[in-house]
Amino acid sequence: MTYADSWTDTLDDLERRRQTSLGMGGPERLAKHHAKGKLDARARIEYLLDPGSFQEFGTLVGGDIAADAIVTGTGEIDGRPVLVGAEDFTTIAGTIAPGSNSKRYRLAELALRTKVPMIILLEGAGFRPTGDHYGRTPTDLLAQARCSGKVPLISAVLGPSAGHGALVSPVCDFSVMSPSGAIFTAGPPVVKQSTGEDISKEDLGGPDVALASGVVHNVTDDDESALDAIRRYLSYFPSSAWSYPPSLPVDDSGEPRETPELLDIISRDNKYIYDARDVLDVVFDRPDWFEVQPEFGPAIICALAHLGGHPVAVVANQPLVLAGSIDADAADKAAHFITVADSFHLPLIFLTDNPGMLPGSDSEQSGVLRSGARMFAAQTTATTLKLHVTLRKAFGFGSMVMSLLGFDDQVATFAYPGATMGAMGAAAMGQATKAGEDFATVLRDMELAASYSSAEHMGFDEMIDPRETRNKLLTALRRGLYARQAAPEPVSRTAITP
Repeated sequence: MTYADSWTDTLDDLERRRQTSLGMGGPERLAKHHAKGKLDARARIEYLLDPGSFQEFGTLVGGDIAADAIVTGTGEIDGRPVLVGAEDFTTIAGTIAPGSNSKRYRLAELALRTKVPMIILLEGAGFRPTGDHYGRTPTDLLAQARCSGKVPLISAVLGPSAGHGALVSPVCDFSVMSPSGAIFTAGPPVVKQSTGEDISKEDLGGPDVALASGVVHNVTDDDESALDAIRRYLSYFPSSAWSYPPSLPVDDSGEPRETPELLDIISRDNKYIYDARDVLDVVFDRPDWFEVQPEFGPAIICALAHLGGHPVAVVANQPLVLAGSIDADAADKAAHFITVADSFHLPLIFLTDNPGMLPGSDSEQSGVLRSGARMFAAQTTATTLKLHVTLRKAFGFGSMVMSLLGFDDQVATFAYPGATMGAMGAAAMGQATKAGEDFATVLRDMELAASYSSAEHMGFDEMIDPRETRNKLLTALRRGLYARQAAPEPVSRTAITP
């Protein structure tokens, strides 16, 4: 008898235990899950990661309860390491028990220790009513909060997600949802018991609700496209705050070029609106930039793009919505986006065309000043490279939150000729001061001359022809990037941002 022979029973037992975990909730539950057009937890991980790169840990946690209802491990996306966890709804509804809580904590702990992104795929019913007492056990949310601003945190809501598990998503930098996703503090049965309200999962926390509340950022067509969105989002980011974003090889779309198309897109007359997305298509490499939270606060566009192959974060006013006025939702969205970009050293590019913060009773009741102050604090404290272009107008506090502010540490500030700026627009000022027709004309003339007056006093670095936009930004960006050769230190930030 050899030593190998003596291992046979032991290894057979190990394999049996592994197969129990791999079997998840069993054939019937898996078939029911797949019939809804959804991938199971392991299939989601397989689709998300580079082929053959997944290495599981905690496989045997839970004993006969397969992986204790969450699959966790390491893998790679585009050749770069990540940590990933996927709640298994086919096993006791993806609920959390002491064992799976430990796995979740370990996931975040390893992400921070190894300085790699953490991704969690959510579909679970919260804590499992086992009667077990956790005692002095650290919660996984504690470890996740410590990751914030240090490593990218991504979540996907791919089914109902309730209670403790649902808290993961709003702590993340980016959250995406599939059409079958729903996220809530407590599910419909608990709501019925607590408040008497009869409500469906969809009406309680489905995509329409989660988008409107800002709890999730983007909604996709299915599980696969949600996972594709995660891969794409991460492609703009470094693995951690201790490194810089990876640049792409420059093809034709990344070379210097003039942008004469902007003369046809942007009217000199502020009365005519345009779609800021058309500007992004022209200015940045390839028209394939990635918009974050397109359906929340649409008066501002927040997008990840490349300029000369370098990842950048773009904050652009959208004249199609509220004439570009900044409301509370837009400011909250931008504040979060700016904070995340700054945490991971993505240069910020502000494309400004707004008449100021949105006025009116509804706007004031929504807390527009509070939200605007949050955006202002995010952008003024950002230490990453900042570049600014005033396209047509920038008034009052709306100009300041978009980084048109002296001594704001920008590496470049530009404006188009005829751009209007000041405390408020001439029309509004004329109404506010009850100016006569002659003085109103003077105010309009002063408004139109404001950009030249500002240029004469170094209010921005240079007035540029719209056709020069891309090349001016590209040159400024490259020179700024050249200056930051040393390895970065993480930016201090709070765990949860708007």
